[in-house]
Amino acid sequence: MRITMIGSGYVGLVSGACFSDFGHDVICVDKDAGKIAALEGGQMPIFEPGLDKLVETNVAAGRLSFTTDLKAAVAGADAVFIAVGTPSRRGDGHADLTYVFDATREIGAAIDGPVVVVTKSTVPVGTGDKVEEILKEVAGDFEIAVVSNPEFLREGAAIGDFKRPDRIVIGTEDARAQQVMRDIYRPLYLNESPILFTGRRTSELIKYAANAFLATKITFINEIADLCEAVGANVQDVSRGIGLDNRIGSKFLHAGPGYGGSCFPKDTLALLKTAEDYETPVRIVEAVVQVNDTRKRAMGRKVIQALGGEGKGKTVAVLGLTFKPNTDDMRDAPSLAIVQSLLDAGASVRAHDPEGMDIAKTMMPQVTYCGDAYEAARGADAVVIVTEWDIYRALDLKRLAATMAAAVMVDLRNVYPPAEVARAGFAYSSIGR
Repeated sequence: MRITMIGSGYVGLVSGACFSDFGHDVICVDKDAGKIAALEGGQMPIFEPGLDKLVETNVAAGRLSFTTDLKAAVAGADAVFIAVGTPSRRGDGHADLTYVFDATREIGAAIDGPVVVVTKSTVPVGTGDKVEEILKEVAGDFEIAVVSNPEFLREGAAIGDFKRPDRIVIGTEDARAQQVMRDIYRPLYLNESPILFTGRRTSELIKYAANAFLATKITFINEIADLCEAVGANVQDVSRGIGLDNRIGSKFLHAGPGYGGSCFPKDTLALLKTAEDYETPVRIVEAVVQVNDTRKRAMGRKVIQALGGEGKGKTVAVLGLTFKPNTDDMRDAPSLAIVQSLLDAGASVRAHDPEGMDIAKTMMPQVTYCGDAYEAARGADAVVIVTEWDIYRALDLKRLAATMAAAVMVDLRNVYPPAEVARAGFAYSSIGR
C-alpha cells in the first residue's frame, strides 16, 4: 500500500515509521522544512525509545521518506492519514481543528484518484463529517472515503503499542474503505489484534472516552492516596488489592502528582466542551479535571511542608521534569506547577531530567539545570522525585544525603521503600503511605 502521513510529529512519525516497517511505502509530510531536513539527516524531533533505529532502517530500505511537498505526496496514494496537532483552543478549551481543516483543504486540492482519507489526529465527534464536506467541495467527483482511526499510543512505549495493540478502531461504514484499512493493518494479523469497525462518530468518541476513563482511574487513586495518608493506610497495597479484581485491573492505579502530557489534559477538556455543546454534562470528568489541576500545586505545598513549612531561602532538588519517563514531553507536566509553587514560596530550584531539560529550560528559565541527580542534590535542603525515570530507581541514597544541606526526600512516585530511605538518614515523605 502507498500511504501518505500528513504531519510528522509524535503520532505521524511513529505511525508512519511503523507502517513502513510493515512493508508499506510511506511518505511523511510536514510544513516545517527544518524538521524534514533533520529527519532526512537521521535526527528525530522527539524522543521515543527505538524510533531513531526504526526510521533509519526503513529509510535505508526505501520504504520511508520525508517531504514538504504535500501535493506530490498525496498524488497516487491509497490512503492519506491526517496526523496534525489538535491543541486546546485558547479561551474556551475546545479542540483547535485549524490544522486538521487546513490539511484537509490541501489534500482535497491534491487528490487525483480514488483515495481513503483517515483522521489519525484526536478530534471531537463530528469532525469527520466536516472533513468529508470540505473534501467534496475541494476535490470534486473523485471517489473519497473519510475514515476515523484514532491512535492509542503511550509515549515511551509507542512502537510496541502500535505493533501489538489491544485493539484497532476504524470508523467507517464504507465497504471499500474497510478493505483498504484491513489491507493496511493486515501485518498485525499474526498478533491477532482485534479490529473494531464502528460508525465514524462512534470511533471519534471512543478515543475521548478511553482517555477520560484512564484519567479518572489516575485521579481516583490519587484521592485514595490522600485518604490513606489521613487514616494510616498504604495506597500501594490498596492499589494491589483493588487492581487484582479483573473488573478493575491494575493499570493506571499508581498514586502520584497528577496526570499531564499531550493527551489526557486536552482530551478531557475537549470531551467536557463537546458534552456541554450537546447539553449532556459529564460530571465525573468535570471532577477529574478539577481535582487533577489542584493536585499539582498541592504537591508543591507538600514539599514546603516537608521543609518545615517555610520555603524562603531553601534549595530544592527536583528529579524528573517530563510528565512521564521515556519521553521528552513537558506538556502539562506536574513539574511545571510544582516548581512554580516552590519558586512562589521563595525557594531556589535545581533540577535534572534525562531527556526533558532542553525543553524545560524554555519553560522554566529560573531553574538551575544539572548534569545528574547528585549534582542537583548538592547543597539542597530537599530532594523531590517527580518523574520515575529508571536512573532514579537505584540512587546511592547515602551518597545523596551526604551532599545535601538537609537530608529530606519527598518521593512523589513512591519509588523507594520508606525503611530503605530512613536507613540512609533521610526524613522521608511519600504519597499515600
